[in-house]
Amino acid sequence: MSDAAALAAIANNPKIYQRVRDAFPSPYTHSDAIQWISTANKKKPPESFVIEYQGELAGTIGYIPGADVYVKSCEIGYFIGEPYWGKGIATEAIRMLIEHIWSLQKYVRIEALVFSNNLASGRVLEKNGFVLESIREKAVFKNNELIDDHIWVKFNLP
Repeated sequence: MSDAAALAAIANNPKIYQRVRDAFPSPYTHSDAIQWISTANKKKPPESFVIEYQGELAGTIGYIPGADVYVKSCEIGYFIGEPYWGKGIATEAIRMLIEHIWSLQKYVRIEALVFSNNLASGRVLEKNGFVLESIREKAVFKNNELIDDHIWVKFNLP
């Protein structure tokens, strides 16, 4: 819970909100941060993590397990606070999350859905061996605008 103030400070940014799903609160308050931390701490094994850079909270990252026929797949999501952009933090955090996911020995597919207005996110996925599987045209309605989303995937097949 000691990270709540730092999380709220970096997450309460319209530039971040433009690139994430609407479930991500905006404005992002201290109460939102406490709720996210509380929910994250209940998951066993953990599915969500804070990203730390030089001793400071720089963002969050996590995965959502697939259900039903998608039980061998999971989706990752992440954000980096604006003061930490361009430092390679997302690339390293994604690498570490991939290692964690593969170590669970449950999943063969990791996917990430990226809005077309967030090309930097696609680049960090590509650096981690993800490939662009498809583009869903006009699949996202965000900020009163229809935009495409890009589906990036990485496999761990025997």
